Amino acid sequence: MAKFNYTVKDREGRTIKGSLVAPDKKQAVDALRNSNYFVLKLEQVAERGALLSSFKLPGGGKINLDELVVFSRQMATMIGSGITVVNSLDILAEQTTNEKFKATLNEIRNAVNTGASLSDAMMKHSAVFSPLFVNMVKAGESSGTLDVILDRVASYMEKTNALQKKIKSALVYPAIVSLMAIGISLVMILKVIPVFKDMYKGFGAALPAPTQFLIDVSDFIRGNFLIFTGIVVVVAFIFRWYLNSEKGKLKVDGIKLKLPIFGPLLKKVAISKFTRTLSTLVKSGVPILAALEIVAKTSGNLVVESSVDRVKDRVREGENIAAPLEKSGIFPPMVTRMVAVGEKSGQLEKMLTKISDFFDEQVDSTVNALTSLIEPLIIAFLGLIIGGIVLCMFLPIFKISSIVQF
Repeated sequence: MAKFNYTVKDREGRTIKGSLVAPDKKQAVDALRNSNYFVLKLEQVAERGALLSSFKLPGGGKINLDELVVFSRQMATMIGSGITVVNSLDILAEQTTNEKFKATLNEIRNAVNTGASLSDAMMKHSAVFSPLFVNMVKAGESSGTLDVILDRVASYMEKTNALQKKIKSALVYPAIVSLMAIGISLVMILKVIPVFKDMYKGFGAALPAPTQFLIDVSDFIRGNFLIFTGIVVVVAFIFRWYLNSEKGKLKVDGIKLKLPIFGPLLKKVAISKFTRTLSTLVKSGVPILAALEIVAKTSGNLVVESSVDRVKDRVREGENIAAPLEKSGIFPPMVTRMVAVGEKSGQLEKMLTKISDFFDEQVDSTVNALTSLIEPLIIAFLGLIIGGIVLCMFLPIFKISSIVQF
């Protein structure tokens, strides 16, 4: 994250100066434009101690999603009870134990106390409050339903967080087991196989082909371990650089959606996230173009993001949402037809919510099926790798009668 100082003009022509935190300059400009500001000047601040600030101490104040959910729920309750925004922020800042969040809420309270709107004050803290959060708060302020909107934001974040946890539970377990298998295999190749090699030297006969192959592999890796490690590090560095590039992200995100087992799951997650986010924004009164721009940036997949950007451009030209969604190739016919019905009937947000609920159930069933399928597959994988190495090394002992020369 980088800090930017900005000078903007609002709708009334007033000049406003301030600062915000964003991943890059483009997203900083987008955040300001989404808040209906005309950007006059934007420059990045070279902060002292930026290197040190990137290292966080344990419990050093990272703001997680659960804290934002609690904040939104409590803020909605207090505002709905007639407590002012300033007093609500003061109470919430006093009771939070996260020092970073406390400082953020105090800054927002001070800004609101001096005449700024809550959404404008939150926009200056984009590292904590996303464009989706800020725009929904802005819509709530405009419609006079801030308490309802904050409660809706909390519900959205809860469902999004639950969905992310389900995906992590399906992906983390096989990744950890695979890493363990690789680590055990390396230990056997580097430490165990050389012991068997020394033991088999006195046999005086040719070893079975699988055993000899493993011994040759072990000798090669041990003899060139530093070179091999250097190559792995360089390849990993290049791959990471490629992943951080726009072209690399687009390519990898496209591959993710086409994976044989996890591809359909990730596509369902993307569709669920798209429909739920768009439904929440439309229901809260955010303009459709601004909603589509926010949805694209929160999709988590560049292929989906570029598709939604194309949809946004077509909608700007006067088209409905359903037709360009269908042409994107990402969204199945059921989704595009339900969106079309929602647009014609004036109940787009209800249709989007139904689609999201349906795909949430699909994700649940897919994750459960994968969880039950992954365990035996992992056991079989470990058996093939580890068991194969052990079998190959004991093969000469099984055939000792034909190998040992008397």
